[in-house]
Amino acid sequence: MKGIPDPRSPGPPAGDRPPGARVSIQTAFPDPVLLELPWEKPLEQWPEEVLVAFPRGISRHVVRFAHAGPKVVAVKETTAHYAQHEYGILRRLQRMGIPAVVPDSVVTHRYTPEGEELPAALVTDHLSFSLPYRALFSAGPRAETVERLVDALASLIVQLHLSGFYWGDVSLSNTLFRRDAGAFAAYLVDAETGELHPSLSPGQRAYDVELARTNVAGEIMDLLAGAAEEGHELADVVDPFEVSDRLVATYEFLWRELTVEESFSMDERWRVVERVRRLNRLGFDVEEASLETDDGRIRLRPQVVEPGHHTRRLQRLTGLTAHENQARRLLTDIAQLGQDLYPGLDEELVAQLWMREVFAPIMAAVPATMRRKLEPPEIVHEVLEHRWFLSERAGKDVPTPAAVRDYVASQLATRPDEREIF
Repeated sequence: MKGIPDPRSPGPPAGDRPPGARVSIQTAFPDPVLLELPWEKPLEQWPEEVLVAFPRGISRHVVRFAHAGPKVVAVKETTAHYAQHEYGILRRLQRMGIPAVVPDSVVTHRYTPEGEELPAALVTDHLSFSLPYRALFSAGPRAETVERLVDALASLIVQLHLSGFYWGDVSLSNTLFRRDAGAFAAYLVDAETGELHPSLSPGQRAYDVELARTNVAGEIMDLLAGAAEEGHELADVVDPFEVSDRLVATYEFLWRELTVEESFSMDERWRVVERVRRLNRLGFDVEEASLETDDGRIRLRPQVVEPGHHTRRLQRLTGLTAHENQARRLLTDIAQLGQDLYPGLDEELVAQLWMREVFAPIMAAVPATMRRKLEPPEIVHEVLEHRWFLSERAGKDVPTPAAVRDYVASQLATRPDEREIF
């Protein structure tokens, strides 16, 4: 399916195009199932049996979720130029390991049976277990949840800027969120206005951050107005401007920690190790740094920092794939198990024992019909938190099997299936 004509070309005149002519599909993952979708119809007219009723965020384009064989894809109508541009950007971000939706294909040269030209389409894989921000606020915004969302968005912007990506349209609406052990992990979902550069100027970064401040404040105002209109009584006072200021402050703190140059005396060489540990606690590894000495002083500047410190460590020890905060939480439980039951035992062996004695029994105790409600690391994290809550309430340790049973009955049973619903 590669090697298609230039999608910006107009194609044959409508009168020369036979009804039902095949569309052009550019994809890195050739799959004939894409040809079965009704590309000859405007997206707004696709039949219900093709579509999936997932909640959609606000978009300037027509967007729908559709079945494509065993998977679900998001289809967005746009111009051929922007579809190609966004597809290329998302492919490059994917190769760089940036959290973003996975591009599937670009569909061009679409025509109705009557020969009317239709917009091009960008197809991306549906991000399972992801939530548009509005899906978290059916009864209006809650202060704690809003703060966690903007913290996740700030972290995403920092990662994008470190990679040389200028977004140009930063907002909650252009982001998807996954639960991450009491926090959220943010994913780029709309890169239409994005640009990749070797590095960003302070002006480019400042424009993105200021745009984020403005857009996020506006989106929170919309949530508040919607909650008032529907008669919801808000449990918290949420100030849109304080929220957007928090976003900027979090971004600036992270950017400073990850990039600023430190200077200290030769007697303070321990500060090199401390800087690396500080970045590790924030979830980043230092892949490359510059160390210079001048007049008895050391200048240290991180040059290449890589997010996912705890994620990589957990995967190395257990083989599990988790988000950063999930990994941090599970690593803490592994360390606690080693300290309590296996002092002095090698960390790799403790991790394998934890998988056998903690992770596997918890997941086995969750009914199969409920395991799709949350990602497995999130379920295990929530069970561990629930066990702590029950133990504190009872004034004694509650065994994990009892905690799992109570969690399933009182918590998980009432949760929506986030893999399917969202």
